[in-house]
Amino acid sequence: MVEDPDRPGDDGTVFQQHRTMLLGVAYRLLGSFADAEDVVQEAWLRWSGVDQSAIEAPGRFLATVVTRLSIDRMRLVHRHRETHVGQWLPEPVLTQEGRPLGPAETAAQRETLSLAMLRVMQRLSVPERAVFVLREAFGLPYEEIGGILGLGAAHARQLYRRGSNHMTGGRDRFTVDPGLHRDLVERFLLAARTGERDVLERLLAQDVTMWCDGGGKVSVALRPVSGAERVSRLLIGSIAKHSSVDFRIAELNGQAGLLIRLDSQWHVCSFEVADNLIIGVQWVADPDKLEHITT
Repeated sequence: MVEDPDRPGDDGTVFQQHRTMLLGVAYRLLGSFADAEDVVQEAWLRWSGVDQSAIEAPGRFLATVVTRLSIDRMRLVHRHRETHVGQWLPEPVLTQEGRPLGPAETAAQRETLSLAMLRVMQRLSVPERAVFVLREAFGLPYEEIGGILGLGAAHARQLYRRGSNHMTGGRDRFTVDPGLHRDLVERFLLAARTGERDVLERLLAQDVTMWCDGGGKVSVALRPVSGAERVSRLLIGSIAKHSSVDFRIAELNGQAGLLIRLDSQWHVCSFEVADNLIIGVQWVADPDKLEHITT
């Protein structure tokens, strides 16, 4: 049985001081809160097994351990995600419930926590993703990133530049005022609740895309759906099939999103917003990814 770092007699104070940062690194790399917790727990085991007095920089040591453990796990789950039924989306987290996921003070830090960014990060190679997260979300210098990953600073800088180019895909990255984002979510909720497809369609950009993940357990669109008319029709049609529907606004990954109950099945809907329109919708219905939310 794993010892609790908070238990009297355990030298877990230093580890606990860094735990939020470590969980934030692992979650951003893996896109799974459950996997991130497993990685941090394994890091605690390694920390408790070393001579801590001989470690001059505990934060750097622990960040190195968690990053390398996350990289190992990323490579293991890569094959599983290739056989995933339909599209794979990250596991959403209710950040309003006090889930510690590292810093989210700056726009860049909040952006790296969003489901949209975590989804797009799947484009990156494993080293690119590690460098991008450590640089973008935690602001580490390239020398320190290189030390964590066993690279030179110049190589780390190159990986960051390459990863940034893959992330943007030729399009600007958007930072939206939280109040504007929530306003769009509230208007979306009202249109979806009343079944007003034309109203909903006007909230969507013409080139909006919707990604769905049912994990092979819940029936959803298996491929991305693009276009305001098609997305609005899919959303209103999916909701109309159910006799019992409940909507709740919640803070998901640092942004306003929706918890939607269709009969007995919960779904999570998150949004990417630009120019006062919704340009992307992530719809997660896989019950395994929602268990920690719905319970």
